[in-house]
Amino acid sequence: MQHLDLQVIEQALRWVTDGHKLWLCTVLSTYGSAPRAPGALLVARADGSHVGSLSGGCVEEDFLASLAQGELRAPAQIVRYGESADDRHRLRLPCGGILQVLVEHHAPTEALANHLEALQAALQGQRRLLRRVNLTTGNAELLPDRGGEQTCLMDEHAEIRIGPALRLLLAGVSPVAQACAGFARALGCEVIVCDPREEMQGMLVEGIEVRPVLPSMFIASGGCHEATAVVALTHDPRIDDLALMEAVRTPAFYIGAMGSRQTSSNRAERLQRVGGLSLEQIERIHMPIGLDLGSKTPAEIALSVMADVLRVYRGKARDAL
Repeated sequence: MQHLDLQVIEQALRWVTDGHKLWLCTVLSTYGSAPRAPGALLVARADGSHVGSLSGGCVEEDFLASLAQGELRAPAQIVRYGESADDRHRLRLPCGGILQVLVEHHAPTEALANHLEALQAALQGQRRLLRRVNLTTGNAELLPDRGGEQTCLMDEHAEIRIGPALRLLLAGVSPVAQACAGFARALGCEVIVCDPREEMQGMLVEGIEVRPVLPSMFIASGGCHEATAVVALTHDPRIDDLALMEAVRTPAFYIGAMGSRQTSSNRAERLQRVGGLSLEQIERIHMPIGLDLGSKTPAEIALSVMADVLRVYRGKARDAL
């Protein structure tokens, strides 16, 4: 399953190639309850064809109605939704939230096609970029990402960070891993499963073919980027430990291993003694993995794992929950 933002950019590129004008929309900020996070994308044509999502449907309906009436023709503008029921552009959202959306109107040019191709490569690739859009001219440039908030609105331009879809690398097949795959797919993650054990060959995990390779080998070959979460859930040191030893040498944002506190303590000692990991590298590993929800069943444990992955991805401290 492709990440929704990648589908948006790929459709935009096809429309530009076919000579269509388009509107590219980006959620810049949300206040209160909102179904999509900052950075979410939607692309549309004047005839109402569109791909992507900004909300649960109400914002999209209003936006497409505006296009049908010939509005939103500026090269770039900020539209706010959810502030008032009196102004159609500020309709009250059922969720009670407020959205601030960057709306760009583009003609089908070669420069736009090149820009979209660069965005496509970033979403499929290994590094994040900063997309800076001039709010007067609509001109956009791509710069190296130095980190920070997903989106930022300034006086003269908006900044949006673009990068690969969140990738969940499951090191080995287990009941918990299978449940994690289901949650991850629902969250829109790219899911990769690696397990060299013969009895696991030919298996499917949530429709995903299990790759017959050691997770450590996949990781060592460049399988982790900065939006990758590596989770080891088999209780088999031959799979888990090797994967962890490779993962700490990558920019993966989350690395975790399942086990009790005693098991985790033994693993830390083993990784330092056998694997030669430093204390700093070991501290990168979340073990025991997941949030302490009192989980017992594989599905409950998987829920705690994916909740912790999402917590770290969103930059939330445990004590802020």
